[in-house]
Amino acid sequence: MNSKRIDEELLRELACNGDLYQIQILLTNKPNLNINSQNAINGWTALHWAARRNHKQVIEYLLEHGANKDIQAHDKSTPANVCNNDSLRQILEPITSDSKLLQPTTGEAANIVVPELHNLLKLDPYLEGYQDEIRRRYYVFQKILKQLEIEEQGIDNFTTAYKHFGIHINYQTNEINIKEWAPGAKAMYIRGDFNNWQEKQYPFTRDQWGVWRVTIPPLSDGSIAIKHGQAIKLLLEIANGELVDRICPWSRYVQRKEKATVYHDVFYNPSYEQIYQFKYTQPKKRDRLKIYEAHIGISSSKEEIASYENFRINIIPHIIKQGYNTIQLMAILEHPYYASFGYQVTNYFAASSRFGTPEELKALIDEAHKYNLTVLLDLVHSHSSKNIVDGLNMFDGTAGCFFHDNTRGFHTLWDSRCFNYLEREVMRFLLSNIRYWLEEFKFDGFRFDGVSSMLYHSHGIGHHFSSSYDEYFGLATDTDSFNYLQLANYVCEKFFPESIRIAEDVSGMPTLCRPLAEGGAGFDYRLAMAIPDIWIKLLKEKKDEDWHIGNITWTLMNRRSSEKNIAYAESHDQAIVGDKTIAQWLFNEQIYSHMSIFSERTATIDRGLALHKMIRLLTYALGGESNEFGHPEWLDFPREGNNESYKYARRLFYLSNDENLRYKYLNAWDKAMNDLEEEYKWLSAKNTLIIRQIEADKVIVFERGDRGLIFIFNFHGYNSLTDYRIGCSQSGKYRIVLNSDAKLFDGHERINNEQIFSTENIKWDDRPFSFRVYTPSRTVFVLALIDDKK
Repeated sequence: MNSKRIDEELLRELACNGDLYQIQILLTNKPNLNINSQNAINGWTALHWAARRNHKQVIEYLLEHGANKDIQAHDKSTPANVCNNDSLRQILEPITSDSKLLQPTTGEAANIVVPELHNLLKLDPYLEGYQDEIRRRYYVFQKILKQLEIEEQGIDNFTTAYKHFGIHINYQTNEINIKEWAPGAKAMYIRGDFNNWQEKQYPFTRDQWGVWRVTIPPLSDGSIAIKHGQAIKLLLEIANGELVDRICPWSRYVQRKEKATVYHDVFYNPSYEQIYQFKYTQPKKRDRLKIYEAHIGISSSKEEIASYENFRINIIPHIIKQGYNTIQLMAILEHPYYASFGYQVTNYFAASSRFGTPEELKALIDEAHKYNLTVLLDLVHSHSSKNIVDGLNMFDGTAGCFFHDNTRGFHTLWDSRCFNYLEREVMRFLLSNIRYWLEEFKFDGFRFDGVSSMLYHSHGIGHHFSSSYDEYFGLATDTDSFNYLQLANYVCEKFFPESIRIAEDVSGMPTLCRPLAEGGAGFDYRLAMAIPDIWIKLLKEKKDEDWHIGNITWTLMNRRSSEKNIAYAESHDQAIVGDKTIAQWLFNEQIYSHMSIFSERTATIDRGLALHKMIRLLTYALGGESNEFGHPEWLDFPREGNNESYKYARRLFYLSNDENLRYKYLNAWDKAMNDLEEEYKWLSAKNTLIIRQIEADKVIVFERGDRGLIFIFNFHGYNSLTDYRIGCSQSGKYRIVLNSDAKLFDGHERINNEQIFSTENIKWDDRPFSFRVYTPSRTVFVLALIDDKK
């Protein structure tokens, strides 16, 4: 028997045994395997066997991935005929004219109307051969919306569940109404400080959908029974009869006692006077994002956990001064383990209490809006903490509440749980979470964390994407997640059209950043995660003379012209302990001994200052996002391994303010780049033209924008180029508008900033005009047309 037949027989055996995980692995590794192959003896397919054994999840998975329920065995039986479960039989009924749209692999996908698919295919003709799958994904997305319209009174009502799930007060009666979804629980109670922790004083009642409700009447004096700030917990009786404490999934505020490891729910009901009232209008949607990535807790130079108030008072002015227009806040959703950088979320509706109160976070956001700053939230819907007592895991005593109840529900690399995105109540929870942060806190959008992990059954673990489109539209893709992301972006667009959504994706999934009407996922931007890696790799592994200029520019520009990217030289991912910041790689141990302006300017310091500025601007000019000044140390949060130290869990802002340290030059360069972009607005420019990239010279020259900006980089370690001819698209006179070798940035002043460059009618570098320049080693300078100066 050949290997193909062996694999087909294995698939049928796995389907018979109901082993979904192994089926997923097999089909991922064998994308061309015939899922509809028939046994030679009886003609049964894998779907026949799954149907006969009533393996619901296997049936659904096979159908989603092209299994044909019309195929007849040798005795003419279909999978529906051999199934003895009524509900499953309905799923397996042969296709009727009304349901053919679900089977794009048969060619019927042409019947699915994707309003602007023609535009997508025009922009990316390579997608032509995959339009059936694009149509199918769009069909599922639209089908869910229609179901919600019929069964949930529409998407508006569905995504405001945070207003009636969880704990709420009827202020007319002062009753407290509590509503929770826990289908696997046998009983539910609430207890806390308000009733001296009596266990069963307030029993809930359950409906047919697994939703539990209770009403707590007011006290005898008419006041609300639970007071603001009192500790509370849900008490659930799970299937084995055990009573377990849980935190309400919809809780707005959770805390822990000092040195405790487990959080408890806090009834959050501040007085009217304490509730923050927003004063300022949110900014309009920007087309040029200059993002300042920030973590509230480390936004202080002190060895402490900094606060929302500290950030509002001290850091927002710094961000404004440096010329950023967008703040991206990390680690806001509550997470018990501080060192996780906010990626092990337990409480999705609770702003982290270690930084202050929800009202103080609202004040921070409103203060940013006062200065027309956009504020984005780092949203972690890609996975969830596996914590049980204070998280979502095993909330009702079962592994399948909120998450997949098999191996698909566990992220082995991150040691966390994975959501069952298209389960109705999970959708309600997560989509309401999106609306909650936009509506209640007035965030202006999100960076969706871990999108690559969501999109693939393998979570992308050990997967080196080749950019072959087969990888994105085959069995390896988790289309449930893709459909969820479509729904998430739909909610943002429909109710908050000015919101911005960024996808953290390293895989390059096509259509991810295309409009929903084209069959895309609807994101505005993709985070270009490969760019920081190339800088670290070069600094870590290559000598300067071995840097391949062509590879650098290719990486920086390797994006579909139809999808917007945000580029960055480094972020928290590169600075976490175990790695180094760019400054650390460049300055090495001299970062601690030679950064004073009075200390010797060694070759290491000289090289580090030059390359730090060049790396930052090259990434900025060919991509998008910028970061703060070159920070000297990595990030390491307090943990057992470092004796709970806060030494490296802070930002040393005073370094850039010290007139005796060279960090002030890097900080000045940071501001100068932002100021130049603000004037010339190159981030929104459609045209970026590489004019010259010469390996021997280590020179990169490119034009960007409509206003005649020319960027000239010389990465050579010692070779300065005299009378070096540069081609250009526009004739006229050019002036220097930014120069890394200037005194302001601790340069060697080898270029005269007042020099004027006049073009000649000499064709060069495939450009109609050209001029000569002097380009010193390890220097970048930017030219602009004088006549266009405004």
